[in-house]
Amino acid sequence: MSETYIYDHVRTPRGKGRPDGALHEIPALELASQVLQALRRRTDFPVERLGEVGLGIVMPVGEQGADLTRAALLHAGYGDAVGGYQLNRFCTSGLDTVRMAHALISSGQAQAAIGGGVESMSRVAIGSDGGAFYTDVRLGTRFPYMPNGVAADLLATLDGWTREDVDSYALQSQQRAAHAQAAGHFDKSLVAVRDSLGQTVLERDEAIRPGSSLEGLAKLRPVFGPMAEQGFGFIAKDRYPDVEAIRHIHTSGNSSGIVDGACAVLLGNAGFGRESGIPPRARVLGSVSCASEPLLSLDGPLPATQRLLRSLGMSAADIDLFEVNEAFAVVPLRYMRHFGLDADRVNVNGGAIALGHPLGATGAMLVGTLLDELERRGDGVGLVTLCAAAGQSTALVIERV
Repeated sequence: MSETYIYDHVRTPRGKGRPDGALHEIPALELASQVLQALRRRTDFPVERLGEVGLGIVMPVGEQGADLTRAALLHAGYGDAVGGYQLNRFCTSGLDTVRMAHALISSGQAQAAIGGGVESMSRVAIGSDGGAFYTDVRLGTRFPYMPNGVAADLLATLDGWTREDVDSYALQSQQRAAHAQAAGHFDKSLVAVRDSLGQTVLERDEAIRPGSSLEGLAKLRPVFGPMAEQGFGFIAKDRYPDVEAIRHIHTSGNSSGIVDGACAVLLGNAGFGRESGIPPRARVLGSVSCASEPLLSLDGPLPATQRLLRSLGMSAADIDLFEVNEAFAVVPLRYMRHFGLDADRVNVNGGAIALGHPLGATGAMLVGTLLDELERRGDGVGLVTLCAAAGQSTALVIERV
């Protein structure tokens, strides 16, 4: 098996995923093409050595459908011979494309590959793809779909987290992200997004709220109670009879933000780096994807991490930094409690609560954020993990070179 290295990565800033967001007028094709062009400019790697390019896209319909990756590669000037695919495994999609690149390279099927993702949430709304989970009663009677927000509140209720707990975590995310942005921690890998005239439309992450306070967060109303009242609360109580009622504590302030964005990660074997003249930045030690109880939905990072660490002969103590996607505040809170982690090792530059969660791109973005921070601190090993709808999760460990 060949060792797989990360050679470089780039991402766009995250733009607010609404009509007045800075990236709303930029379609997903452009977002994806611009990060692919930037990755090639930075490294000048030979595109003919690429075995595959994958982009996570959670809403692969409309202008994000029809294998957008192949279209973006052509639009970005990668030539005729580079193939691409798009992948949807909900929120883990971007990390899964990095994992698939690792699998191709380590198995000798490719010298190099790109993983990444793109999501224009302001243009292609969540739920646009429909699907059996949402609409097929034959599936729903046996495996009822639980909206992620209701699942987050259910998880918090089972664990005993309070509104103050999740708001305090959300404030920490905002403060860390604001500090990281001001200190330039993201600058190394950011690619400004330009319009059709070549004018810059966004250079920095747009969704961070540096003026956040506990008082302000406390004023926000819980979002997911009405969904529970549509019948999902009864489904939860049927599966978890000890829960008298779900306590709804997640709001727009302590849940991940809706944003637009794209990213790309270049991976290859040692020969690719030598022949291309590009020094490696990190080694992929291993990765796993797994599934768990679909109703809880967001609990997957725990078994995924356990399985991955066990396969590598490691423990949580061997990991210097963790990136645990902040889909909802309860996810990293539960993760830290389960593994006994100090907060200063987890999401040290903030996360999706502050920066936003461009669904198909987030996992690959977190790989880049982790790598940059390992290099900045001089640390060695980091782990990335995300939960996904229907009880799925992916985790990946890298080691700085």
